[in-house]
Amino acid sequence: MTEIHGTCDERFGGVRDAFAANFAQGLDVGASVAVTYRGEPVVDLWGGYTDDARTRPWERDSIVNVYSTTKTMTFLCALILADRGELDFHAPVAKYWPEFAQNGKAAVEVRHLMSHSAGLSGWTEPMKPEDLYDWDKSTRLLAAQAPWWEPGTASGYHAITQGYLVGEVVRRITGKSLGTFFKDEVATPLGADFHIGLDPREFGRVADLIPPEAVAGAFAAPPDSIPMRTLGNPPLDALQSRTKGWRMAEIPAANGHGNARSIARIHTALANGGEAFGKRLLSAKGCEVVFEEQTNGMDLVLGAPLRFGMGFGLPTPGLPLGPNARTCFWGGWGGSLAQIDYDDHLVVAFAMTKMNSTTLGDARGVALREAAYRAIGEVPA
Repeated sequence: MTEIHGTCDERFGGVRDAFAANFAQGLDVGASVAVTYRGEPVVDLWGGYTDDARTRPWERDSIVNVYSTTKTMTFLCALILADRGELDFHAPVAKYWPEFAQNGKAAVEVRHLMSHSAGLSGWTEPMKPEDLYDWDKSTRLLAAQAPWWEPGTASGYHAITQGYLVGEVVRRITGKSLGTFFKDEVATPLGADFHIGLDPREFGRVADLIPPEAVAGAFAAPPDSIPMRTLGNPPLDALQSRTKGWRMAEIPAANGHGNARSIARIHTALANGGEAFGKRLLSAKGCEVVFEEQTNGMDLVLGAPLRFGMGFGLPTPGLPLGPNARTCFWGGWGGSLAQIDYDDHLVVAFAMTKMNSTTLGDARGVALREAAYRAIGEVPA
C-alpha cells in the first residue's frame, strides 16, 4: 500500500481516501492533491514515486510538468493586465501586436485568443519539436499565417499555440516574457512553487512523466484535418518533457512545472475575489470576467462540446464540474487538473506522473473533486 504524506483537515478525509484509492487501484505512480476552501489550505497530500522504476520517492517539494494546466496560469496573467486597464479583451490583438494583423487577422480580438476561437490552433508551416523553444519563430509564424476558420465562430483547442499568442500580447504590453511576468506578479507574491521556464538548478526535484499507453483519439483523424494539423505539428512525445530544452523553454500552454499545492495556492486568489494569503492579484470584478461565455459548441480540435469563458473551461450539461454555475477549470494532457469554484470558494488541484491519453483531466481528478464537494456538504454534479 502506498504511504500518503502531508496534511488533511479531518473534514476532508474523503479526499485522502480517494487519493489513496487511486494508488491502490494502480492508477497512480506518484502524485499530489491539494484543496483550499474559503481561502485556507485544507488538503496537501502527496505519495508514490517520481520515476517509473519507483526508486525516487515523491517528496513534499517534488514538481512535475503539468502540460495544459499551465494555461490557467497564462490566463491569470492576462486577467491581471485586464483588471489593471492595460489590456482590453475586446480590442484587436493588433492593437498590442501590430504584426498580427497580417493575412486577414486585423479584426481578431484578444478574447478570441483566450477562448481558442482565433482559428490559429496550429502552425501552417512545418514545425519540429525543438522549434517550440524558439519564441520568436513560434510567434512570428503565427502572426503571418491566415486563420483556419472564421475567428470567433467556434472554438478549436489551441493546444500549444495559445501560450505563444496570449504570451506575446503580455510581452508587448509589459516588456516581460510570460514566464517572467508570471513569476514577478503571481508566483513570487503568493509563494507558489510553479515555473514557466524552469531553472536547471531545480531539475533534481522534477518527477518524470510516464507516457500514456494509448494516444489521444484525435490522432486517428485524417492527416489534413484541423485536429491532426493542430496536434501533429510538431509531433509531441511525453518523453520530451524530460529534456533540458523543454524544461528551460517558456511554452505557456504546456510546460509549466509545479505540484498540486502550488496550483491550488495560485488559484485560491481566483476563487476568493482576487485575494489570497494576504496578497491581492486582481479585483473581484476582474475575477468574474472568467465567467463571460465566449464560445459554446463542438470544439473543432477535440471533437467534444465545450464552453469557454475568458480562458477557462466552463460547465456544460455533459461536463457539469460541480453544483455551482460559477465554476471553471482546465486540465492537462495526462490528467492534471485545476478547478476553481467561485461560489463555494473552493479549489481542487491534482498533479501526477502516470499519464492517461485524456486532455481534459480524468477519473482520478473527478474522484478527488467529488470528495471535496461532499466534504463541504455539496452534492457533486
